[in-house]
Amino acid sequence: MNETDIQPKWYILHTYSGYEQMVKDNLEKLIENNNLSDQITDLKIPLEESIVEDKNGKRKTVYHKMLPCYVFIKMIYSNQLWYLVTNTRGVTGFCGPQGRPIPMKQDEIRKMRLEEFVADAHYKVGDKIYIEFGPLSGFYGTIVECHDDTQKAKVETVMFDRTQVVDVEYNQIKLADN
Repeated sequence: MNETDIQPKWYILHTYSGYEQMVKDNLEKLIENNNLSDQITDLKIPLEESIVEDKNGKRKTVYHKMLPCYVFIKMIYSNQLWYLVTNTRGVTGFCGPQGRPIPMKQDEIRKMRLEEFVADAHYKVGDKIYIEFGPLSGFYGTIVECHDDTQKAKVETVMFDRTQVVDVEYNQIKLADN
């Protein structure tokens, strides 16, 4: 066994519709009861935030599942864990050929925001950037403010024939190819 085999990796579990939270809770109990916290290190149901206005004009924040019927699990794969996880109530199986999991790639993990990535880029005011991820993916812009402490930048971009200044995280952008 080499060093990369013992590092936990992200896998995708398929669940019955509406069972995502129950599966996550059941897996947390499984981890606790079988002392598996060193083998299963994280469980996530990716959510996206949206703001909805109520009848009285009050804003309410609502969270929606980004991918219904899926739970993401970070674990050190073994046949024993495969058996325990797939026999958890609500789980239909791992995503992969013949129900055998395939670890997620680094860019997939980044797109799903399963882990916080600290951007190691050194952006500065005036840099031309391309927005890779998030609601503004595909847009180009120019950095007008940098905030290294929060890993965010204010970017001037053109939307609907108007110049707009938007906040983006460093991990959503890259320097544009000139």
